[in-house]
Amino acid sequence: MASLLHRWGAFAARNCRAVPAAWLFLIAATAALGLTFSGTFESSSDIPGSTAQSALERMDRHFGASGRQSARIVFEAPAGTSLKTPAKADALQRTLTAAATVPGVASVSDPARTGTVSEDGRTAVAQVEFSVPKDTDVGAARLNALEDTAAGSRAAGIDVVFGGDAYKRSSAPVGPMEGVGVLVALAVLAVTFGSLLAAGMPLITALASVVASMAGLMGLSSVAGISDKAPTLAVMLGLAVGIDYALFIVSRHRTELARGRGVLEAAAHATATAGGAVAFAGLTVIIALAGLTVAGVPVLTSMGLSAAAAVAVAVAMSLGLLPALLALAGERLRPGPRSRAAQRIRHAAAPGGRPTAGARWVGAVVRRPWPAVVTVTLGLAVLALPATRLQLALSDDGGEPRGTAARQSYDRISEAFGPGANGPLVVLVTGAPSGTLKPTGADVAEQIAAVPGIASVGPADYSPDGAAARVRVIPETGPRDPATGELVTRLQERTAPIAARTGSDIAVTGQTAVSIEVSAKLSGALLPFGAVVAGLSLLLLMAAFRSLAIPVKATIGFLLSVGASFGVIVAVFQWGWLADTLGVPATGPVASFVPIIVMAVLFGLAMDYEVFLVSAVREEYVRTRRARAAITGGARHASRVVTAAALIMVAVFASFLFTHDATIMPIALALAVGVLIDAFAVRMTLVPAVLALLGDRAWWLPRRLDAWLPDLDVEGARLDDAAPGTAVPRLRPVAEPAFPVPDHTAAQDVPALTQDVSP
Repeated sequence: MASLLHRWGAFAARNCRAVPAAWLFLIAATAALGLTFSGTFESSSDIPGSTAQSALERMDRHFGASGRQSARIVFEAPAGTSLKTPAKADALQRTLTAAATVPGVASVSDPARTGTVSEDGRTAVAQVEFSVPKDTDVGAARLNALEDTAAGSRAAGIDVVFGGDAYKRSSAPVGPMEGVGVLVALAVLAVTFGSLLAAGMPLITALASVVASMAGLMGLSSVAGISDKAPTLAVMLGLAVGIDYALFIVSRHRTELARGRGVLEAAAHATATAGGAVAFAGLTVIIALAGLTVAGVPVLTSMGLSAAAAVAVAVAMSLGLLPALLALAGERLRPGPRSRAAQRIRHAAAPGGRPTAGARWVGAVVRRPWPAVVTVTLGLAVLALPATRLQLALSDDGGEPRGTAARQSYDRISEAFGPGANGPLVVLVTGAPSGTLKPTGADVAEQIAAVPGIASVGPADYSPDGAAARVRVIPETGPRDPATGELVTRLQERTAPIAARTGSDIAVTGQTAVSIEVSAKLSGALLPFGAVVAGLSLLLLMAAFRSLAIPVKATIGFLLSVGASFGVIVAVFQWGWLADTLGVPATGPVASFVPIIVMAVLFGLAMDYEVFLVSAVREEYVRTRRARAAITGGARHASRVVTAAALIMVAVFASFLFTHDATIMPIALALAVGVLIDAFAVRMTLVPAVLALLGDRAWWLPRRLDAWLPDLDVEGARLDDAAPGTAVPRLRPVAEPAFPVPDHTAAQDVPALTQDVSP
């Protein structure tokens, strides 16, 4: 891989004007096609073929389904009054009549006829159906016209709130506050490189990759179902990894320039060495995200594949565009002989040179490994304890920010009719033998009325074709409450004997039941997916570092990071710790797909830091055969760049907390905390401590396993500095069971992968 990347880096550097022009044309063409053929992103989260979803589709066939966009109007009279008084009833009716005449409105329900008036008469709910399809914006003009119809009711002293799906405005994937993360990243890059030109290059490639991936998603949304949360996740990851991957390559390029290489050869060598690690790290993220498809949930599949595509574009930009930009910058990126960057390179290369802060920290850890291992392990275990109380559910209007129309109407309905009114269930009866449908429907309504956890049961309703009956059930608890899921199970158990006795098909359905079923499937997929990710981590790192201990240690560290990030999610979003400070819209169960997405992303990012840090240690060990000295030597090369990369990712992820999106906020906080913990507590503390305890045994691999595993050559160790692109003898740092010293001729000339060139 290193030789291939070296050839590409040399080609891109030699053609430093044509390559950016080709990329610019490709990005512009993608953007034009994406905007021209853009579709709409979907908000549904069902599972085709699931029990509740299949029953819901049967109910729509028998009872009819509009498939159109809808809204609701909530009328509330002042305390001590009622909407049933003549003056208020007349004002309410005038509003309903006016609402029906708004352009684009197909129908408006009457609360008095549909029974959606509270017992005290203070609150009533009317349903508004538009002529536009679902997942299509109604338009601000129509919504404003609808709201204008409430003037008469408000004049009569009635408080009117509008909400529902039509008022769920789709937000841009990136807003002004997310720009703060980019500014922080620029500041970190400027401090790291001491050059605005060098700092700007990672931002250029990252922003270019975000534009290309977003344009592609917009175009694909017209032919494939893509979740409305997918663009935000894709932008978040594409921006973070795009900046970090380019950071490693630019850092290595400046190292090669400071060592005296020419511009073209430095760009090619940086692409071959740091670029190889970028390709490996990016591939792990892509595989993990693409693995989300195994859950079989369309919304999770679209989010995983969209984010994987964004990461793939970021890797392509870092490897394909960046070498040409480095060549275009020319000598302006070369650190001066007396610059701090050049001094750092000399110190890093000299065994007795002044250590960096990261190297001093790692040195202290290596001197006392046991206290470091115990402290980090216990600390992360404590942080992970709340994760044992993790509750999952699909998000609804109750998780929207308090000031939004959707949240206001949700809260009013919960207060007037009970929390279950926002998540009704339906028991559907189909397939009844001829002449038995009505008695079966009545029997179902009677039997389920005694089930605990039900606030009210409506009478059986029969379809126009006479082939189906349905019973509306209002739970005592809200749609995200775990008790509602337990109620669904009890309803299924209570109706099963009726179905067996009558020969009917009886199912519990409705949007709430579908959401509960999706949540249960996602919860069940979490542990198997975690096992797959852990196994993948073992194999990839074993192939990369030719070691048994390194992959096991890395996987355990990854699981500690994930557990701690899950614990923080529970503490903040379920228990409410710091919820007001962070602006959390509502506490309660976490969105069902958050943990599995966080696990997939953190896996890839943890492999990033493992590769960049441990590869530097491995090179030192191959060169010196001194296990402890190799740890501090590798940290001297890699710690500062890894620290900068982690700070950039934390800043980018944390900036997405300002979206106040109930789905995105837990992901953003978990990734920010997870990266912070993984980079500093695990990779910079736990990893050096474990390596120090293992000594030479850390690099042992059985001969048969070594022969079976592919040689990924992540570090570019087979590159010969004298003749770039040609192969040199493969470095085998370990043999079984003794540790013979290899030929150092080739290894001594291989610089560390993440050489520090910061000022």
